[in-house]
Amino acid sequence: MKKIFLGLSVLLTGVLLTACGSVDNLSNDTSNSGSSKAKTQLTGQTNTGYYQGVIKNGHYQTSKSRGVSVQQESNQFNIKGFESGLLDISKKEFSTKKYVFEEGQYLSTKKVEAWLGRKSKSNPTGLNPKKSKSTNPNTRTPVYLSQINEQDFMTQNGKSLKLQGMTVGLAINSVDYYKKKQYGPTYETHISNAQISREGKKIAGQVLQRLRSNKKLKNIPIVIALYKQASDDSLVGGNFFAYSTNNSGSNTINKWTKVNQKNYVFPLQSNKKGPSQNDEDSFDNFKSQVQTFFPNLSGVTAQAQYTDGSLNGMNINITTQFYSQTEIISFTQYIQSAAQKYLPANAPIDITVQSTEGIQSFLSRKANEKKFSAHIFNSY
Repeated sequence: MKKIFLGLSVLLTGVLLTACGSVDNLSNDTSNSGSSKAKTQLTGQTNTGYYQGVIKNGHYQTSKSRGVSVQQESNQFNIKGFESGLLDISKKEFSTKKYVFEEGQYLSTKKVEAWLGRKSKSNPTGLNPKKSKSTNPNTRTPVYLSQINEQDFMTQNGKSLKLQGMTVGLAINSVDYYKKKQYGPTYETHISNAQISREGKKIAGQVLQRLRSNKKLKNIPIVIALYKQASDDSLVGGNFFAYSTNNSGSNTINKWTKVNQKNYVFPLQSNKKGPSQNDEDSFDNFKSQVQTFFPNLSGVTAQAQYTDGSLNGMNINITTQFYSQTEIISFTQYIQSAAQKYLPANAPIDITVQSTEGIQSFLSRKANEKKFSAHIFNSY
């Protein structure tokens, strides 16, 4: 099932590289992937919706730039949405039936640290613009590029694997958070959609040229996807808005494919309008039924994603105050029935029931299925 937000499945995604807003405090924790002569095997495949991964010498292949991070809090929905959404874009070009997935092996920690930084005399390869003298939120030059994620795709020929494609995700800030002085208050520079698109495409062109300078990457298709990050206080993550498929040997980006993707939180705020009144009503009815039958709830919310106005999926979170195992069992059984009756049909939906002590139960339905499967977590 297509996972859109935080879920219980572990996706084999490229380990992302974050520099949310500020790029002044990068830290790194690298791990080597092993020698080129390592014994290689595959992870196996649970279903055709997921890629097989690469194992060398008994160890899963982690990203060459694994661990690059910034020392500040960020929106975890951005991180998960960026990871899983990039995989969805990769699947458009690299079929899970034909290709094997490998974490990024060509962008090193040192290189990515430099690329995520501002351009300067000491960092000439920085993809973010030079720091301006102004500290005014409306006139300063913001940090645009916030995350980079590399995904490599191989094909199997006998016992060997050959690199046949790459996807690189670039996350662009919608809000750049910064401090005028160390330990001072945090300020915000808001970045318009026009700026996000313009600067993202400009950076993407530079990234493609740099990738092609590596002889191993000259003659493979390279997909570059652009992601608009949500603000740190958003209850949903950002969304991809464009991607470009660049055929073997191409050094410039000539065509972009638009991605019409938006995220919403249900129930909607009174001043906001969603893409589907039917979906809003369905969730409201479900929420009302659940809260009426079981009043000991702290909240029922949902994160929903739409592409071209159609529901991609919904992740519902229910926070309880239950202590009895029998209460949890009864509640989960009731949710299973109510969800099937009230929630939108034909879309993948996850429902997580949790308390301050952790997850109590989990329900899930795949696209085009009618019944929800359920799992109750027992306390031992």
